[in-house]
Amino acid sequence: MSRQSTLHGRESRSWTINRRYISCAETVNASIGDFDSKHVSRSCRGLLYKKAKRVTQRRRLQSDGLKHRGPDWSGLYQHGDFYLAHQRLAIIDPASGDQPLYNEDKKIVVTVNGEIYNHEALRERLTNHKFRTGSDCDVIAHLYEEYGENFVDMLDGMFSFVLLDTRDNSFIVARDAIGITSLYIGWGLDGSIWISSELKGLNDDCEHFEAFPPGHLYSSKSGGLKRWYNPTWYSEAIPSTPYDPLVLRQAFENAVIKRLMTDVPFGVLLSGGLDSSLVASITARHLAGTKAARQWGTQLHSFCVGLEGSPDLKYAKEVADYLGTVHHEFHFTVQDGIDAIEEVIYHVETYDVTTIRASTPMFLMSRKIKSLGVKMVISGEGSDEIFGGYLYFHKAPNKEEFHRETCHKIKALHQYDCLRANKATSAWGVEARVPFLDKDFINVAMAIDPEWKMINPQEGRLEKWILRKAFDDEERPYLPKHVLYRQKEQFSDGVGYSWIDGLKAHAEQHVTDKMMQNAQYIFPHNTPLTKEAYYYRMIFERFFPQNSARLTVPGGASVACSTAKAVEWDAEWANNLDPSGRAALGVHLSAYEKQVAASNAVKAPPKVIDNIPRMMEAAAPGLAITS
Repeated sequence: MSRQSTLHGRESRSWTINRRYISCAETVNASIGDFDSKHVSRSCRGLLYKKAKRVTQRRRLQSDGLKHRGPDWSGLYQHGDFYLAHQRLAIIDPASGDQPLYNEDKKIVVTVNGEIYNHEALRERLTNHKFRTGSDCDVIAHLYEEYGENFVDMLDGMFSFVLLDTRDNSFIVARDAIGITSLYIGWGLDGSIWISSELKGLNDDCEHFEAFPPGHLYSSKSGGLKRWYNPTWYSEAIPSTPYDPLVLRQAFENAVIKRLMTDVPFGVLLSGGLDSSLVASITARHLAGTKAARQWGTQLHSFCVGLEGSPDLKYAKEVADYLGTVHHEFHFTVQDGIDAIEEVIYHVETYDVTTIRASTPMFLMSRKIKSLGVKMVISGEGSDEIFGGYLYFHKAPNKEEFHRETCHKIKALHQYDCLRANKATSAWGVEARVPFLDKDFINVAMAIDPEWKMINPQEGRLEKWILRKAFDDEERPYLPKHVLYRQKEQFSDGVGYSWIDGLKAHAEQHVTDKMMQNAQYIFPHNTPLTKEAYYYRMIFERFFPQNSARLTVPGGASVACSTAKAVEWDAEWANNLDPSGRAALGVHLSAYEKQVAASNAVKAPPKVIDNIPRMMEAAAPGLAITS
């Protein structure tokens, strides 16, 4: 019997815990490669050895399928019928931090994908433990040894991990609070359990698989999931803490500073919008004096991508000049993006329209960034969900609905912006860190009375007003005023409006009206409503034909990245369902016309099988690509 656990970890990512039956005349209930010659004939032992070797080779091949996420080192561990495989992207302690990682006697084994920002403080608490490496993830095995399964909430960072306790052959799996790192769980017909950072690690071996829920832990002892992340805001109760701009500012600065932990070259993604510009400004302000600055210099590198003449390129260059960064501007054409669509869908593993629109320039940019020798970037995802930054929030009827919508958006981030940021960068061996999704910062921001977040143009309060106000410092400005108060632009729009228009025109050439008429029968789950959505769906189904795969992508009506519930805020939106910010009629300065071309939409109402909140958006990260 062979339960295989391939764990694909830390800076890269794939696991499996797989149980197989190996027979030689009869079923041999023994760990592969560990046989008693008294009970197994010589010829049978040879067969079992060959079988064990083949299984090990297959595990290596499965792990190699995710080598793009971690090209620096491959690790494979076997214990009886468990296998843990790992592909490493070396960012902290590149010299000795190879995985799997162990406790002192190697009885506890861990493979991790992620970063533990408070690892030094945790090491100080573990005074009776000896660490083998300087890796930030080395603390996990020791924390488990000290505190059992209840240690996960002590971790401050982004992570997915599998931990095997060989003392009793139990294991746990956990994912970070918001789902910044990607993670999936699957089950085989033979009773096996599989864990992987991407669908590609599961779809050939599992009868059913699904996204591993953020903020949860799976324990083999209990055989089920439990939520370890239980912040106050999760209940969606309306908070009442008064707005204090200095408290909010300090919380975000702390979130950015802790993410400067790196032993490799890094930079910031800079779109010129509010979120990425604040990340860049704070990073530039605090870089001097850090270990990273001593190793790689005090001048910050920034990266931006866009079509020639796009809004992002213009504003990013202006911010980069203001901050004095070494700015790298990358250009791409609409055809460059269209040519990459299939690769993007394969790597990002979704058919969600806006995620694909925004993932494509980010995917192209990540390739350029990696070619410059940069392994880690800091990005601006998460702000729009926390502060109601999407333009449709202008129509929120009251603070209660405003707050509930932000809660729904944060809970669904792992299916949209986090998925995009993680997979589009990991496709080229680059890690994206997102300070807006810091646990402590979220707690501060989500405790503020949502009345302060409400948009009121008459009082000069545009979207994310409280964040803008917090960094409006007259004595030591973080950003120029006009950048600080620039209207929100979704990333897929900001790289150039002709990008989305070009995608729609391309889909029009490949999807006929007759195909759209039968869409509800071909794709009964999350039926595509536009030719663009149909085009992406065809590609996705070719790579991932399993029903489990299509169920990992949520659906529903959306305008400018709203949830389906928020579409009800404005009657006109029901006839203009597009995830672009320009669909926010009467709000966006370059809004679409009210009607949508009939040839590009489905007349029949959508048939949505799931009830997951719609969150189609690529919050402005900040970047740039050169063609």
